[in-house]
Amino acid sequence: MRITASVVTYKTDRNELIAILDTLAASGIERIYVIDNSPTDALSNVIDSHPQALLIEYTPRHDNPGYGAAHNIALRKAIDSSVDYHLVVNSDIMFDRDVIGKIARFMETHPDVGQLQPRIINPDGTEQYTARLLPTPFDVFGRRFLPSAFTGNLNRRYLLKARIPGKPLNIPYHQGSFMFLRISALKKVGLFDERYFMYPEDIDLTRRMHELYVTLYWPEVTVVHDHRASSYHNIKMTWVHIRNMIRYFNKWGWWHDPQRKWFNDRLLADII
Repeated sequence: MRITASVVTYKTDRNELIAILDTLAASGIERIYVIDNSPTDALSNVIDSHPQALLIEYTPRHDNPGYGAAHNIALRKAIDSSVDYHLVVNSDIMFDRDVIGKIARFMETHPDVGQLQPRIINPDGTEQYTARLLPTPFDVFGRRFLPSAFTGNLNRRYLLKARIPGKPLNIPYHQGSFMFLRISALKKVGLFDERYFMYPEDIDLTRRMHELYVTLYWPEVTVVHDHRASSYHNIKMTWVHIRNMIRYFNKWGWWHDPQRKWFNDRLLADII
């Protein structure tokens, strides 16, 4: 099995980047692509001084084309290299060195699975609900701007909080912090949609993959995500999120999205 991985950086903390590079290098990753959207290439020193520098390919993109577009740079190289799998991963993810091998071996025996996400938890051990229903406009904008008294039940439904934590499920939306992708499947469904600068590109890709393949939540392995949710704390990123979610709903449908209804209803029936 040949596996590559990509990390997109933007003014990323040096120690955080070193940690994910150490983890990936110890996990049997053949090639690690670092696409740096920062305004300078200061992070290149991290790669140059890394003990596994020969495994790492650094690409500066000072023009900052966006999260999905940056990962696509690596995904095209992975496809051209004819590898079997590719991991899209955030720099703030932590996991044991045997996680990637377990996932890849599972994928080898389940060719219907095009994309996989493990259980993702917070640093304090609590659950991160990153495997979700396809969102409606109310799921996105209501949970952000309305009091929880108005959105509590719908939010629990959207985040699939009623699911059994240890049960694998075919889920149409994987959050983009850890996406393990089968390259042959990716070649059929296409790469990240580069019209999104940031945020809904993971929803868009997962639902396209979900049309043809199983997009599996697989809690047999667990990773830790030190998630900062920058759009909830930074007004600039809030507007980036809003603009790109508008693009998403313009593409797939605001209130009329039959595929969303079909995927979500099927999943909810499986949970119940």
